[in-house]
Amino acid sequence: MATEIATRRELGVDSQALSYLEAGDPDAQSIVLCHGGGVDAAIVSWRSVIPRLAATHHVIAPDWPGFGESAAPPSAPSMEFYVETLAKVREELALDAPVLCGVSMGGAIAIGDALANPEQIQKLIAIDSYGLGSTVPGGHLSTSLVHTPAFDWLWSAITRNRQLAAASVRFAVHPANRSEALFADVRTELERSDATRAWQSIQRKELRGGRLQTDYRDRLGELSMPVCYVHGAEDRLVPVDWSRRAHRLTPGSELAVFSPCGHWTPRERPDALIETLETFLGTASANRGE
Repeated sequence: MATEIATRRELGVDSQALSYLEAGDPDAQSIVLCHGGGVDAAIVSWRSVIPRLAATHHVIAPDWPGFGESAAPPSAPSMEFYVETLAKVREELALDAPVLCGVSMGGAIAIGDALANPEQIQKLIAIDSYGLGSTVPGGHLSTSLVHTPAFDWLWSAITRNRQLAAASVRFAVHPANRSEALFADVRTELERSDATRAWQSIQRKELRGGRLQTDYRDRLGELSMPVCYVHGAEDRLVPVDWSRRAHRLTPGSELAVFSPCGHWTPRERPDALIETLETFLGTASANRGE
């Protein structure tokens, strides 16, 4: 099945159906786009980015199990599960040393895979990335809420109520960058019967003891491939200082900060992001026809 920007395909991973978008020349350098958590999916984060990247790359954008059009995971998922899933997707599709590019939770998934399999990854791009710190707004109060029935009620209300869903997007996205197209993609994702269920499970595993469990700060110096950190200056979900610190901790890495921009950089500032990626990936001249 084809969308307006890519072909949707299905892959079997551990006997589970995983849906992904594919675009571009299969013989070109592969880039795997890793979407985030919450109400995200491949088409939601990467709609504006895939066509530009497909001009020079073989683009693969999976829906994580429990998100988008992929089947639900067999059990409550964890970050480790998604890192392993990414490695299996690369293996099943025979992707030879691809570039990994992830936003938010997808950034942490990409970093985890790059740390576990450095010789198999050509370059790494982490956008508004989770996994670069451990502090939680609200500390123990926030982590306690995640482990109560009220947390389930909140997400259930968001999936049923358009106004609450729109409010959650408005919180994540800078006012200058909000669009009806983004709201429409989020509403489509929320129409799934199991929308946010996998995300709720991840949050319960990740938010414990007043801190986030996935924190790669101590291992960023191990990243041996070229790395680029990208962040929205006004991100209210993941502090921009996390990427600035990660840049200092990762030898030879690059950093790009966009303003005005909140947490959803691929949807908020796609043109600026593409320009940064073209430079980092060495494809600027090709995309501009020079």
